[in-house]
Amino acid sequence: MRAGAASAGTKVSGAEVHGLAAVEQEIAQACKEARRERGSVTLIAVSKTFDADSILPVLAAGQRVFGENRVQEAKAKWPALVAGHPGTELHLIGPLQSNKAKEAVALFDAIHSVDRESLAEALSKALPLAGRAVELFVQINTGEEPQKAGVAPQDADAFLTACRERWGLTIAGLMCIPPVDEAPAPHFALTAKIARRNGLSKLSMGMSADFATAIEFGATHVRVGSAIFGHR
Repeated sequence: MRAGAASAGTKVSGAEVHGLAAVEQEIAQACKEARRERGSVTLIAVSKTFDADSILPVLAAGQRVFGENRVQEAKAKWPALVAGHPGTELHLIGPLQSNKAKEAVALFDAIHSVDRESLAEALSKALPLAGRAVELFVQINTGEEPQKAGVAPQDADAFLTACRERWGLTIAGLMCIPPVDEAPAPHFALTAKIARRNGLSKLSMGMSADFATAIEFGATHVRVGSAIFGHR
């Protein structure tokens, strides 16, 4: 931390803890309205780009599941944080390069961005060597946006079959990121429909602006960053 930043850090810490509490309240309310148990939804606090000083207050408040976008960034800051806070889970929610699969399965407890056969193949080789269980989610590009990672909806069934039968992977669920300029509900509904017909029970859906809607459509994991940590 740079010199003279302590007082500013204290203010940020208060804001982050307040943000976490507000998000927890919103999740509880959304679960109540959807007639779901609060325990059926896992909050992933998205800490990408934030340093340890920003994350520590959220850990101290009891949050134990965090999301990161990049293997290298997570590798630099999380081992020490996890060592000091047993029971912490780390989820990779950003794109994963196939050549970083080995590092990813050693560091993360869940990977939400399985989206192509080369990555499935790399994970099938890396997982047996890791000696630990890692939950895998297939990312669905529900808006079929060319700039975004993910499997096209019409290709999802075949890709899931290949993951299971060709690569021997256990897929826990699906993840989606709706287009920013479209209503999220149809994208959540489509992802849930694909999951149901493929016998998948977990859905990683919803971010700061739309996680209540995602819970209504069955999200089991919501990925919330700015509502907790502030804008990057």
